[in-house]
Amino acid sequence: MQITKLELKNFKRFTDLTIDGIPADTKLVLLIGSNGSGKSSVFDAFEFLNRFKQNIGYEDEAPSYYLKKNKETLQANLYTSTGGIYQTSIPIKLPNKLPSNSLHGRSSFRQIPRLTRTTLGAARFSITLPMKFGSHRVNIADDTDKPAYYIDRDSRFENDIELISERILKEIFRTETSSAQVKANYINPINNALDNIFGHQPNTRLSLLEIIPPLEGKIAQITFRKGQSEIHYNYLSAGEKEVVNILFNLLVRREQFTDTIYFFDELDLHLNTALQFNLLKEITENWIPENCQLWTASHSLGFIDYARQYEKGIILDFDDLDFDQPQTLYPKPNEQLDVYDIAVPKEMLLSIMSGKRIVVCENKNDEYYNLLALPDTLFVGVKDSRDVFLHIKREPRYHSLRDRDFLSDTEIERIHRKYPNQHILVYYDFENYVYHPDNLAELKPLDFDKEAYLAEMTRQKNERAKYILATLASSRQTYEEFKTDEKLKDQSTDAIVDDLDSSDFERFYKFFDMKNQFKKDKKLLGFAIPEHKRLVQTTWFRQQIEIILNQ
Repeated sequence: MQITKLELKNFKRFTDLTIDGIPADTKLVLLIGSNGSGKSSVFDAFEFLNRFKQNIGYEDEAPSYYLKKNKETLQANLYTSTGGIYQTSIPIKLPNKLPSNSLHGRSSFRQIPRLTRTTLGAARFSITLPMKFGSHRVNIADDTDKPAYYIDRDSRFENDIELISERILKEIFRTETSSAQVKANYINPINNALDNIFGHQPNTRLSLLEIIPPLEGKIAQITFRKGQSEIHYNYLSAGEKEVVNILFNLLVRREQFTDTIYFFDELDLHLNTALQFNLLKEITENWIPENCQLWTASHSLGFIDYARQYEKGIILDFDDLDFDQPQTLYPKPNEQLDVYDIAVPKEMLLSIMSGKRIVVCENKNDEYYNLLALPDTLFVGVKDSRDVFLHIKREPRYHSLRDRDFLSDTEIERIHRKYPNQHILVYYDFENYVYHPDNLAELKPLDFDKEAYLAEMTRQKNERAKYILATLASSRQTYEEFKTDEKLKDQSTDAIVDDLDSSDFERFYKFFDMKNQFKKDKKLLGFAIPEHKRLVQTTWFRQQIEIILNQ
């Protein structure tokens, strides 16, 4: 289940809010904005819809909690990718209730600082729910242990421990499940996630050792290994507890909530920037089912960075909006770097980076360019060549480093004259530099023969020339520089065709896509290819990049 549109009228912070334009395949929705901008009110709306899904309705005090103006009608309308429209209002007008298991939320008030229960069977409902359901046992499918309101303390972690313990015991006693299978089902998923989030360094690696339920008047023994030490849950850091809390919650619910909108407020609490990125990546890609959607709110740099890069992620910016007036929000274009302003204000960033050259480059090539450690230079990766150009067009203080693709020599000169900070590679793409014969020769890989390599590249070029020419015209139609100014474009591609037809390596190599070629068959070369991190740290590679950036 994925939300494509949300409408809230007279709901808490909002007079009339519409969130629209969410692609049907969106898996991650990140809400950003300053404190008090209304992000958590969106999650209150999900919880409001959830109450009616469960036939809970609302108590006497609920209207005053949800209504912005008491004498006006509240409406909450949710539209899904399957065409479903779910509407609820106060006063109630025959709400169209959501399907079972369609919503699961966690507020930011969820961390349990220490375990306190000393007996099994203490797992319980929210204090407002038992009379409505007729039983005190937690029902995961109905999410009955959630807080009464989104602002209430969320104490589900100890329930989750008890429920996991019960499942383990049932599997052992009622099935042929082995201890290895139990570990595979309950311990290994947690440990794989902890490795992906906190890393694999032996001295700091965090791993779950055991889950022993509360028995004989003792609290549960949730024990971890960190380095050479064994640590009880109570003595983990606040950030470690935050991660463990979320993972246990998702582990318990992985079988019931498979067509669901998950909404977790401030997942990044107590985590540094690198861990923020790792956590959101792990939860989104490995713990949220493919046909589900995760909504979360954050100010964190790591979350914003991941949401920008993730192909099924969008960002909604709530900052500096007057919600006393009707507002419609659409996803922010991922190429816009101003989404970072909420985490690091532009004035602060420019102050930090004062005197430094910020170079925007394609894809994840920034990882390799930054290994050059060029003086006062920072490379920042964006989606593609279009995004590279749009950044330097909007912000003249940026520099860029763009792949050449199918740009002629004269076109490169024209572009550079109009946009002096737009730097363009001499060869087709980044891979043409790392696999250039002069670059490889400097590292002297085993069995490398430069003359044989040149001959092989020439043979492969001649073999693929007709396929390359077939994509020439269509590729050039996508270049943002030409869309911006048609005068930058040559009327003819004859110069490019002539270079490709040449037997001169330096001429045809400008337009021979080595990235695509190496994907096809690396074995043709007959030698061991060094990894990129070595290939970009040669003297030859550094000199080529410095020449281009200093033009």
